[in-house]
Amino acid sequence: MKYKLTALAVLAALPFISTQAFAQSPSAAELEGKVFGSLFGEYYWSHENKSLSAAWDNVEHGLGIGAELGYRVNQTWGVRVEYARQRLDSLAGGKVGNDRFGVDAMYHLTNSNFYIVGGWKHYEGNVASDALNLGVGYRHFLSNDMALYAEANRYEGINNGSWYDAGIKLGATWIFGAAAAPAPTPAPAPAPAPAQPVAVADSDGDGVPDNIDRCPNTPAAHKVDAQGCTVFTEEMQRVGDVDIEVKFGFDSAAVSADQQAEVIQLAAFMKRFPESKVVIEGHASNIGNPAYNMRLSERRAKSVADILTSQGVEASRITSVGYGVTRLRVQGNTPAAHAANQRIEAKVTAKVKEPVLR
Repeated sequence: MKYKLTALAVLAALPFISTQAFAQSPSAAELEGKVFGSLFGEYYWSHENKSLSAAWDNVEHGLGIGAELGYRVNQTWGVRVEYARQRLDSLAGGKVGNDRFGVDAMYHLTNSNFYIVGGWKHYEGNVASDALNLGVGYRHFLSNDMALYAEANRYEGINNGSWYDAGIKLGATWIFGAAAAPAPTPAPAPAPAPAQPVAVADSDGDGVPDNIDRCPNTPAAHKVDAQGCTVFTEEMQRVGDVDIEVKFGFDSAAVSADQQAEVIQLAAFMKRFPESKVVIEGHASNIGNPAYNMRLSERRAKSVADILTSQGVEASRITSVGYGVTRLRVQGNTPAAHAANQRIEAKVTAKVKEPVLR
């Protein structure tokens, strides 16, 4: 009676082994290479008239308790050994007890907690006997290292006559070395409050902060660029006319040494202002053939231009042109008119930058 109460207590207690919520099952890869141990209770139906011995005749059913130790060889296969103690009721009255030893192979279905089990059992008691068993089971994991399981088996004798029995196990399994369940992911930290922008001074009030202003203290009326510098317009403006009185010999465009002083002064002016340009205009008096005078004025302008280049002024900044008698300064055919019209004029221009106003 005491043995029967113990077996019933094991079966009844299995659903209450853990009060925690059911956890997600560990994967087959996580179980591979792990050792497991189990405790179980079994309800056993025995085939009547085994003809093994008088004690085993008319055995009906009963309870048993046992333990298992196993190893998960890979993601599909496992092995285990078993010991169980049984107490079976006899129709003739009384109890028949025996010890059962066994070894099983376990085939685990892919992506499932179901498995198929098959193996060999040896019964030791009033008479020794052997059986083969085949069954199916299911594990329900409570955590990564603990599961409840149910298993049904058919046992068929392989000696001492032909017989078959059946049993249903309910048990608990512990997996040794299983990875602990992952800790819950902590709640993310609250996002920091956005930094308040720090005002940057604009000392000259041009709209460009001091930390990027490359031209501090620009006049308030000037328009500025992104770097705080005054915006300028650039244009070529005429900065003056220079009258150069160079006297030439009759029908000559050569500038004598004593006539070159004013030309050299013009060269010095242009070198002082490297962005300036000059147009040398040659003129003639109204004596003789106009076409000839045109050519003569061109040669005279060219002679002055050559002096400028010899003084270091770039030729790209010099233009020479002859106007002959087309731009007379004084009308008439008098010696005074001729002296006034026989001249060289220089018109100098330079690039002038003007600030753009707001």
